[in-house]
Amino acid sequence: MLKSVRRSTMREAAVLVTSGVILCLLLSLSQAARQGQDIRCGACRALVDEMEWAISQIDPKKMIQTGSFRINPDGSQSMREVPLARSEGNLLELMESVCERMEDYAEKMDSSTNRKSYIRIKPRSGGAMDLSEATLDSRVTASLKFACETVVEQHEDEIIEFFAHETDNVKDKLCSKRTDLCDHALKIPHDEL
Repeated sequence: MLKSVRRSTMREAAVLVTSGVILCLLLSLSQAARQGQDIRCGACRALVDEMEWAISQIDPKKMIQTGSFRINPDGSQSMREVPLARSEGNLLELMESVCERMEDYAEKMDSSTNRKSYIRIKPRSGGAMDLSEATLDSRVTASLKFACETVVEQHEDEIIEFFAHETDNVKDKLCSKRTDLCDHALKIPHDEL
C-alpha cells in the first residue's frame, strides 16, 4: 500500500512538473510572439515618423508633372502636376533609405503595459534629448532595421498610397488599421515617436 501511495504521489508530482514546463514554454512562446509584434509595430511607426519628417523637409511649393508624355489624338497630353514631396518617385526614393535611420532609435519599456516601444535617440536639430528611459542595444537596432525592411518590402504599395494621399494620423491608419502590424497601437500615445 505504501508503494502505491508513493507511485500516486510521484505521478502527481510528474504531472505538476510537466504542466509547469508546458506553461513556461507557452508563456515564453507568447512573450516571443509579442516581442516580434512589438518590433514590427515599432518599425512601422518609426518608418512613418521618418517618412513624415523627410516629406516635411521638401518645399511644398515644388511640383512635378506626372502622367503620359504621349500626345492624344486631339493634340492634348494626359499630364497633371502633383507636389514633389508626395509624388510616387520621391516616396520610392525616400523608402530606399528610411530603414537606415532605424539606428537612430532605442528601445523603451512601458511599465504600465509591459510593451516595448521605440524612441528616437538622435535629435534632428542638434538639441539635447532625454535618454533616461532608452535602452541602447545594437541587437535591438539591427532587429528594428530588419523589421523596417520587411515592412517596406511587404507593404510598399500601401505605404506609397498612404503618403501620397493621407496626411492625418498616418501611424494608426497604416500601422494598425491597414496592415495590422500594431493591434495594440491605438493605446500608444501619438507623440511617442
